[in-house]
Amino acid sequence: MTDDTPGADPRPPAGARSGHGRQFRSAGTWLNVSIVGIQFPVAIAIGYFFGRFLDRHLGTWPWLTIVFSVFGIAAGFVNLFRITAQAARSEEDQLRPELGLKVYPPDDEEGEDEDKDGDTKRGHDDGG
Repeated sequence: MTDDTPGADPRPPAGARSGHGRQFRSAGTWLNVSIVGIQFPVAIAIGYFFGRFLDRHLGTWPWLTIVFSVFGIAAGFVNLFRITAQAARSEEDQLRPELGLKVYPPDDEEGEDEDKDGDTKRGHDDGG
């Protein structure tokens, strides 16, 4: 039997793919981290220009410009912390197998398991 038969799986074995998948995840992580340099000033600019737009139409110069500029700065810092935490978590997940440590499932799967298990473990109090 040859590999060209219909129904044969053309993909390489799982062990052969893991190295490439790890490289792509690492590249994606570093791409997200490199975007922080653009996202931070863009968030500030969006807040500033939105506040300036509202100030012109509502006649509240400079208050809404100041408020929305502060919101833009806060949004920039939130993005900064979120992306760096994600990068740290991704790097830690890549190092775990190499160090022989347990690999945890992604966050979204954990949340689904907690919802499913939480309903069965909780007792319902009928108030009596």
